[in-house]
Amino acid sequence: MGPLGWLLDAQVQVAGSPVLVREIVGNVFGLASALFGLRRLVWAWPVGMIGNALLFTVFLGGVFATPQAHDLYGQAGRQVFFFAVSVYGWWRWSRNRRAGAGEQPAVTPRWATGRERLGLLAAAAVGTAAGYPALAALGSWGPLPDAWILVGSLLATYGMARGWVEFWLIWIAVDAVGVPLLLRGGFYPSAAMYLVYGAFCVWGLAAWWRASRAAPPAPTPIPPTYSEAVA
Repeated sequence: MGPLGWLLDAQVQVAGSPVLVREIVGNVFGLASALFGLRRLVWAWPVGMIGNALLFTVFLGGVFATPQAHDLYGQAGRQVFFFAVSVYGWWRWSRNRRAGAGEQPAVTPRWATGRERLGLLAAAAVGTAAGYPALAALGSWGPLPDAWILVGSLLATYGMARGWVEFWLIWIAVDAVGVPLLLRGGFYPSAAMYLVYGAFCVWGLAAWWRASRAAPPAPTPIPPTYSEAVA
């Protein structure tokens, strides 16, 4: 069995239940992406995309014959959308970095405007309302929380790409719903990651909040020359 075959099939026992190694590895990549995101490094995006690809196979338990037979289509679908939005975030942060002559960080945090916040709230309400019946029809396990996790995760990722401080608050709301759902479904590494990530989001919120309040240094005045002073 090669490394790829081992990654696809290897399991460990967690609390007496089999868990795929790729679920653990995928969540490690997700946490690493969050750490890079807190530091506003471009590497947050490609690292997160690797985790998205791994977790996509995990949440389609019935399709990929994982130990957890539940299909969480919202959780799986968000990995696909994550991947797409991450392409946008990667492009945007890379462009910002090039514009700044390669200096770090790649984005300057700011609070969203009132209009942007209304857009987030409207997208959250409409997206969850539309996602619930769609996921229920697909046979997703726990379609209502699954719908919010899908929509909220997309909004948080988009907010991160735009540099909005609010994206950390959205992630906290996603984690609050995701942890109970994942525990009931037996996705223990993902539930544990959500718990860690929830605490991490509080840290990230504080860090980005401070960065958004940091005023740019005032330019140092150039003293006038003797001729200018006596003119």
